[in-house]
Amino acid sequence: MPCAKRPLRTRLLRALLWALASWFVVTEAMVIVLRFVPPGTSAFMIERRLAAWRQGETHFHLRYRWVPWSRISKQVPLAMVASEDQNFPFHHGFDFGSIRKAIDTAEDGGRLRGASTISQQTAKNLFLWGGRNFVRKGLEAYFTVLLEATWPKRRILEVYVNIVELGNGIYGVDAASHAFFRTVPSRLDAHQAALMAAVLPNPRRLHVDRPSDYVLRRVAWIEQQMQQLGGTGYVTDKHPPHPHRR
Repeated sequence: MPCAKRPLRTRLLRALLWALASWFVVTEAMVIVLRFVPPGTSAFMIERRLAAWRQGETHFHLRYRWVPWSRISKQVPLAMVASEDQNFPFHHGFDFGSIRKAIDTAEDGGRLRGASTISQQTAKNLFLWGGRNFVRKGLEAYFTVLLEATWPKRRILEVYVNIVELGNGIYGVDAASHAFFRTVPSRLDAHQAALMAAVLPNPRRLHVDRPSDYVLRRVAWIEQQMQQLGGTGYVTDKHPPHPHRR
């Protein structure tokens, strides 16, 4: 006699498990490939192109070109680490100390500020979309864990400085160095790097080439932090000294 058909619930469960397994295999393979292959675009770039098309921005031009770590002034990753994630060499994707401080500040009546690490921002920019819902935050955590488990810290920084938006439609250090300073990424100095870092995370409201007083104050603070971290060795040495244990 032919076997009885499995219950619908069992078939649905099997389909769900196969879908989840496929998801894990595809995403892990994608992350592993991008450890070695420069990304041709990012989820945020695609989202920006679609937004420009929907809004009828006929003159919108997205600028992006990959440049390897060896041809990037190390002042750039240092400035971004000094500005956004000073514990980057030491955490494993999540800076729980900064998260606790942000929560404590909000509970004391202050403004709730972000505590995302550069690893989280790389995962979000490369694979996900904008917004603040729980689904996206969960996926961001998932991709952050994958990046930290499979990429060295230098690769995370290399990808981040190449795909981060630094102006309207200007993505990465190569496009920004040409657009704002008429130079190549390898020749950027500490002040120029600090200007780029100072407009994050609002590069469409704040401007590298037309810095407001707020941006200039940020630049001065970032340059000070870059010096206190000990210079570019903080992002190139394998074992830099911890900023809070000097």
